[in-house]
Amino acid sequence: MALRLLYLIFLRLVGLLVLLGRSSASKDAELLVLRHEVAVLRSKNPRPRLDWADRAVIAALVRLLPTGLRLHRLVTPGTILRWHRRLVAQSGPNDS
Repeated sequence: MALRLLYLIFLRLVGLLVLLGRSSASKDAELLVLRHEVAVLRSKNPRPRLDWADRAVIAALVRLLPTGLRLHRLVTPGTILRWHRRLVAQSGPNDS
């Protein structure tokens, strides 16, 4: 499972390097396409199932967004806190 998290982090870092070389117009176009795709996916499956590695990556990336944008995402600060509480409850007091 840790290997999956490392793989996802590596993919995001490579994606960041690719973004640095692109123009603002192409980034804006990609954002519009991705927002439309997310809207379509939400209409077909309003409650996607994420595993722990997906949650870790999303939680890390959502912190980079300005506060105003965080509140309108699929993953809100309340969602992150709920994930954390669930993870702590599953690990139990004796797990280290």
